[in-house]
Amino acid sequence: MAERIKNLEKRYSEEWLLVEVTKEDRYGNPVEGNLLEHNPVKENVIKKSKKLKADVALFYSGKIPKKGYAFCFSAGIMRRW
Repeated sequence: MAERIKNLEKRYSEEWLLVEVTKEDRYGNPVEGNLLEHNPVKENVIKKSKKLKADVALFYSGKIPKKGYAFCFSAGIMRRW
């Protein structure tokens, strides 16, 4: 059952989320979807995503770093959502 992305982010705070996107806003950003996987370890979610054929979004639901801090992500999968 599709659920709002904001609700998923609240429920699974500080985790990686893999979502099959069912609705986008007018800018193409995912706003609703079906949660396929969640895990605090990114690699575990990526393993699950490689088995799928659906259009998915992979994102981290944690807090954005404070001004003056930065972080980077290793190259992962990229699919249209």
